[in-house]
Amino acid sequence: MAELCPLAEELSCSICLEPFKEPVTTPCGHNFCGSCLDETWAVQGPPYLCPHCRNSYQTRPQLCKNTVLCAVVEQFLQAELARPAPPNDWTPPARAAASSTPSPVACDHCLQATAVKTCLVCMASFCQEHLKPHLESPAFQDHSLQPPVRDLMQRKCPQHNRLRDFFCTEHNECICHICLVEHKTCSPAPLSQASAELENKLRHKLGIMYCQINGASRALEDVRARQQDVREAAHRKLDQLKQEHLEMKALIDAAEASSTRKIKEEEKRVISKFDHVYQVLLKKKSEIQTFKEEIELALSKGDEFEFLEVGHDEAVVGYSQPYDVDHSLAHKALGDRPAFASRLISGHELSKKDSESASGSRDTKAAKLQGITTKPVYVPKVELNHELIKGICQGTTDLKNELKQSITHLQNKKPEEPTVPGDPGGHSLLAAQKPTRPGKKLQKEEKKPKKPPIALPGKNLCFGAPEQLVEVKQTDQEAAAKVVTLPPTSESLKAKVLETFLVKSRPELLQYAVKVILDYNTAHNKVALSKTYTVASVADTSQNYRPHPQRFTYCPQVLGLHCYKKGIHYWEAELQKNNFCGVGICYGSMDRQGPESRLGRNSASWCVEWFNTKISSWHNNVEKTLPTTKATRVGVLLNCDHGFVIFFAVATDRVHLLYKFKEDFTEALYPAFWVFSTGATISICSSK
Repeated sequence: MAELCPLAEELSCSICLEPFKEPVTTPCGHNFCGSCLDETWAVQGPPYLCPHCRNSYQTRPQLCKNTVLCAVVEQFLQAELARPAPPNDWTPPARAAASSTPSPVACDHCLQATAVKTCLVCMASFCQEHLKPHLESPAFQDHSLQPPVRDLMQRKCPQHNRLRDFFCTEHNECICHICLVEHKTCSPAPLSQASAELENKLRHKLGIMYCQINGASRALEDVRARQQDVREAAHRKLDQLKQEHLEMKALIDAAEASSTRKIKEEEKRVISKFDHVYQVLLKKKSEIQTFKEEIELALSKGDEFEFLEVGHDEAVVGYSQPYDVDHSLAHKALGDRPAFASRLISGHELSKKDSESASGSRDTKAAKLQGITTKPVYVPKVELNHELIKGICQGTTDLKNELKQSITHLQNKKPEEPTVPGDPGGHSLLAAQKPTRPGKKLQKEEKKPKKPPIALPGKNLCFGAPEQLVEVKQTDQEAAAKVVTLPPTSESLKAKVLETFLVKSRPELLQYAVKVILDYNTAHNKVALSKTYTVASVADTSQNYRPHPQRFTYCPQVLGLHCYKKGIHYWEAELQKNNFCGVGICYGSMDRQGPESRLGRNSASWCVEWFNTKISSWHNNVEKTLPTTKATRVGVLLNCDHGFVIFFAVATDRVHLLYKFKEDFTEALYPAFWVFSTGATISICSSK
């Protein structure tokens, strides 16, 4: 029957994980139990999604019973019942044998002595003394005697007062030999035969249950193994993702270093030129200043002869090199001395050779004074290479825009498969794929690790001006030797975001409001849910919900239907008779059984709890007492991206902090609620 194991998987409902009961087929071709799918769509509402492939229907499809599949399931179940006994290493327990020393049966005549025989005609038990008439009198010779029978009255047929020594399988009752007439159409059998047949059937059923228990154990181990494989694969992907981001940061840092170096080199080149021009201009200014002082000294001579003779000599001796003099400046400097001005503008040049023979001719001396001239100051054009700087900046801008587009594309890309455990509406991992049976090997999730797509232009990124392109992979040694570290501002950024949300008003928080619906499949049997699945209260009697692997069995708790992996989400809950209740969040993997399944008593949940008059925060079984508040409405703000959850006490449009948790969440989070005392009620508030 080993070939039936794969068939059992195909004939199981992916919602309840049991063989199909009145199966129906969706338009997309997937099969479910009719009751399971009706309940799922009743909770989910439009649009109606297929729990297996997530195909959407705006109107609820009209489904009919799949009679062919129903017949196949019935044949499969019959084959399961006919499965042979379990392996030889297990034997079912034997029936308890009759006691070797049965308790004595009292004599029905004297009620004191122990009976030795029971008469099936007299329907009485007798001791040795009162049995003598049956043994000695001929009138009792046809009375059948047998060992003492206990509970003789219960074994008598109430209709015929005879011992019931037959069993009717049609009516499932013991009958006497007179009743055989009434049951002539049945197939009665002696008690020993009927007992042996029933024992064999029970042994066979027990063997089937043993096989099923072993299969369930192997399935549990398989689920745990798959869970561990998923966790390891996710960690490998996270490490790979972290490494990829580190490499991207290193590339960006190298590009920044290269662009910065180029701009600084251009700055150094231009500044060096300005320094050279400054030194030349400073020297020129010093020479003109010296010439100005000499002219002023000549102008200070009062006598005309001395002025013309000495001034000319001093001018000639003082300067062996000619200078260009601005004529307008000369006119201005000489002013009321037209004779000197006319000689100065005559156009003669004084040379070194004429200077040596100046003493021979006074007219030559005066004429050569005209040749000493000064030129106007000229500053050459020196500026940055704007084309180079523009190219560097443009390359950086293009990189930023490409990175923005890539990030936006990745964020807008829809995930292929939702992995939300515990969702009766088809969001669960068990509903998303069939449960694997023992013996199926898990496929390796990754043989060749693939790098996450990074849509950046070209194979090698280039930065800088078009005429000075620099590949990132060929950066200078300093950039290559730079140690890549995570930005130290991540924790400070989280703290700033947390402080920002702590000061927000209620209208600002309501911008992140989400609709929370309670999950029927997680509710404890003592938790009553409203028809809209928005109110949870303590029930007076057990609700007798059908078994489900996500249902709480120890603590009266219930989770929200939808989980949150990323983004910012806010919801509010109204507490009535808030003395034994709690509001929080938890991972979908939190235990459903035992004391550890209570909110805040494990590492997978966070909550604020009202216990009588005390308010406390709980996480990982650590309690912190909080100040009391009269508010009956609690707001919960969950920020998955920056790793914190805040509990607010809500009063009209104002909120004040109850408690905040900071945690790097590793799984999807569900809203969670706990109610304990009679009358305790938690109502999910509308987001409007």
